[in-house]
Amino acid sequence: MKKNAVFVFSENQLGYKFSDTHPFNQKRLSLTVDLLKEMKALSLSDIVEPRIATDEELSLVHDSSYIEIVKKASIDSGDSSIYEPYGIGTEDTPTFPNMHEASASLVGGTLTAVDYVMEGKATHAINLGGGLHHGFRGRASGFCIYNDSSVAIKYMQEKYNARVLYIDTDAHHGDGVQWSFYDDPNVCTISIHETGRYLFPGTGNITERGTGEGFGTSFNFPVDAFTEDESFLEIYRTAFREIVEHFKPDVILSQNGADAHYFDPLTHLYGTMNIYKEIPKLAHELAHEFCDGKWIAVGGGGYDIWRVVPRAWSLLWMEMNDFKTPEGRLPKAWLDRWSKESPVPFIPTWMDPNPLYETIPRKLEITEKNKQMLDKALYMIRNHQ
Repeated sequence: MKKNAVFVFSENQLGYKFSDTHPFNQKRLSLTVDLLKEMKALSLSDIVEPRIATDEELSLVHDSSYIEIVKKASIDSGDSSIYEPYGIGTEDTPTFPNMHEASASLVGGTLTAVDYVMEGKATHAINLGGGLHHGFRGRASGFCIYNDSSVAIKYMQEKYNARVLYIDTDAHHGDGVQWSFYDDPNVCTISIHETGRYLFPGTGNITERGTGEGFGTSFNFPVDAFTEDESFLEIYRTAFREIVEHFKPDVILSQNGADAHYFDPLTHLYGTMNIYKEIPKLAHELAHEFCDGKWIAVGGGGYDIWRVVPRAWSLLWMEMNDFKTPEGRLPKAWLDRWSKESPVPFIPTWMDPNPLYETIPRKLEITEKNKQMLDKALYMIRNHQ
């Protein structure tokens, strides 16, 4: 019998760990899984073990010489000068034991999700351990060693002959995925992110539209620092729907970084939990409208692992399963269990308190600037019809 949605997860995904003090912390997976179980929204029958991606699968996107370097660094992190040209052994992406296996397991999780959906065993699938969108062909970048989304897209093309739309709402530009398919007319990449003027990786301008046969299949929406919910969601809803209608994909792959929130320590956006309630709704709707329901979701950034990520990712899974959006307080047992460890006081409710922050004096100016950017970025398809 076809399942509505599967949740790809195993404790092994927690092995992707740079250090105790590194901002990328997979404890957020444990917090999310525990919150969903406490809500009776996730049962053992929903959970599927991720497999480990093979070298052959990784090399759909990554150079074999790079894969060998990652393997070497996994067992011998000695001389960092060997690894630095490959982006590993750096402050952002330090080496750690079993790095290759841990990274290949995150890729394998996304491939597991892909197979469930593309083989018709589930309508939707989620791998919150994935979403490592900064990984390049021969170089790690921004906490990402292998790029699971890029591998998954190439895998869907080769195995299922699929036309893929990738939408990325992480506050950082989805650069690795964009550049992997920059000249490919059968892959459309959309990234809505904080402008690169002040934020890593500094790319993602509206002028990055693709090249060669892929010209017009790369879309970027760099929003201003201090952008709030309404403006973010206007851009997301308008752009996503118009681009899906224009591109007509077979499947939607959504990257769900949860770092556009006001509390995130690495970014400068002023989102609240409201955007994380709304983002999955439209992805769900468009998947059913255009792709026979085929929707694969992965995780991504999110560095306030206590107050933001568990709520945001729980809302994503609940939407995927047609659960009613929860209201009111988080489960007391969950709050009691984790509050002892949390360095910050929890927000005890599903939605954020209103107001969450002081009024932004430049709100009108930021909203107007974002609107102009949106119109420019969509000009090409609006005048194509």
